[in-house]
Amino acid sequence: MEDAASTGPEPDEIPETIYDGNGRLRSDWYEALRAEIDTGDAEALRKRMEPLHESETGDVIEALPADDRVRLVMLLGHAFDYSALTEVDDSVRIELMEELPNAEIARGVADLDNDDAVYILEDIDAADRDEILAQMPAFDRISLKRSLDFPEDSAGRRMQTEFIAIPPFWTVGQTIDYLRTNDDLPDDFYQIYVVDPGFNLLGTIPLDRILRVQRATRIEEIMNTQIRQIDATLDQEEAARIFERYDQIEVAVVDESKRLVGVLTIDDIVDVINEEANEDIHRLGGVGDEDISRTVPGVVRSRATWLLVNLGTATLASLVIGLFDGTIEQMVALAVLMPIVASMGGVAGTQTMTVTVRAISQRELDRNNAWRLIRRELLVGLTNGVIFAVLLGVITGFRFANPALGMVIGLAMVVNMIVAGGCGILIPMLLNRLKIDPAVASSTFVMTFTDVIGFFAFLTLAGWWFGLF
Repeated sequence: MEDAASTGPEPDEIPETIYDGNGRLRSDWYEALRAEIDTGDAEALRKRMEPLHESETGDVIEALPADDRVRLVMLLGHAFDYSALTEVDDSVRIELMEELPNAEIARGVADLDNDDAVYILEDIDAADRDEILAQMPAFDRISLKRSLDFPEDSAGRRMQTEFIAIPPFWTVGQTIDYLRTNDDLPDDFYQIYVVDPGFNLLGTIPLDRILRVQRATRIEEIMNTQIRQIDATLDQEEAARIFERYDQIEVAVVDESKRLVGVLTIDDIVDVINEEANEDIHRLGGVGDEDISRTVPGVVRSRATWLLVNLGTATLASLVIGLFDGTIEQMVALAVLMPIVASMGGVAGTQTMTVTVRAISQRELDRNNAWRLIRRELLVGLTNGVIFAVLLGVITGFRFANPALGMVIGLAMVVNMIVAGGCGILIPMLLNRLKIDPAVASSTFVMTFTDVIGFFAFLTLAGWWFGLF
């Protein structure tokens, strides 16, 4: 009988890619990996995982069951690249960290860049984190503690503390010799920072300028003194906006004393942009920081709050309908048509709300353009209301053989579409003014207003038009 571990390709015959044509993990490769984990074949695992990029290793970790993730890390030992844990969902990383021994985590993160190590350690319980830091070399421990002391989601948490700083009186030749002979340089860097003895930033020099001038040239003669720098306490989203606005690749990070403490690079900012975009999308849907790896209890907690709020607002809409129960009893067609008016208003309001929330998050909406945008959305609501009022009115008139009913629902549609446009922009702006995240709360309130006003307008017009009150 053929051994289970031989069902897939041998480690020495690993295909050039671990993905199939649909971008998923190859089933033969994955099954062979699982077999090697089950049999505890550490040598075969190392050969299989060694060629993988950290992002590919992250995909493998997410695909494995929870128990196999721990066994994979432990079997690989020193061969496991902990930077792969920056590529997985937060819930997967946190769950894995809880299962691994603190000594193993300390060994793994000690080899990482400061920003990656901070990213992994910041979600660990404070007691475990202190124990992990205590087992690390003194310099790494001090550097990581300093970064972790900065506020969560700040530039200080995202920065790299590995950078190249030189005095202004050096020559280009001295600088080049320093770069060639120093073994303790960052793996990747784009510019050199010029500082005084107190580590106050004096200027920067791109690498290409270093290579284009004579060796005898003094650094202070060629350094760029138009410095762009970021406070370590600045929110990471604001830092990302600076990179976007000024097309930066690398920016210095300074502390409250304006001393150089680290650098932010474009690869860190790409992660921030992706993270913030995902966060906004999740909040618009009322699911917080939920991801596909979250457990059932975690998903329930994430969604229950806003489902409860929605239950309350839906009850409010039902109370409005209850005010017109006599009207509906006299004309059953009204109950058939009510959801159409409310649904169209809800969709229109959500469209406007989405554009508004995104504009607020990107700091594109201010006093200068707010009223112009409000007028635009009201006109869009009016125009769409008229278009769909005519369409729905004609359909309703023919369906129920009642042109007057078509006229009533058409008027209600116009009213609700105008209200939807106004609510879609005014509610997010009001929530933002009240320091409430509009991405989290807007959708529930917009849907409530459009439902309530849609029902009220339609049933009131119908009762008045047909004398049903």
